[in-house]
Amino acid sequence: VQLQASGGGLMQAWDSPRLSCAASGRTFSTYPMAWFRQAPGKEREFVAAMEWTGSPYYADSVKGRFTISRDNAKNTVDLQMNILEPEDTAVYFCAASATKFYTIKAYQTKTYYDYWGQGTQVTVSS
Repeated sequence: VQLQASGGGLMQAWDSPRLSCAASGRTFSTYPMAWFRQAPGKEREFVAAMEWTGSPYYADSVKGRFTISRDNAKNTVDLQMNILEPEDTAVYFCAASATKFYTIKAYQTKTYYDYWGQGTQVTVSS
């Protein structure tokens, strides 16, 4: 199983990058998929997740600025990023679970995810 993330780079605050993650090796069409990020010297933190039904969950820090979406037929999950802030600078990781979640907390917890992409760097210039 592989998750391949792309779309990062050096951004300005007014940019609107879209991160994409394509999964291969198995289908996640009925399982949770998510984005986490890790800034230098900090722990990996939850950004956004989506149930297979399309219900999204967001960290408070990105709510109203980022939008998660998924295409179950293509086995992909994307993250549309708007109104960037320097604090958004981090390596962004996509993640997928092989089991279903039943609480919002589970969607937000990195240890519940079984598969991870390699990460894509997003640097927001201040």
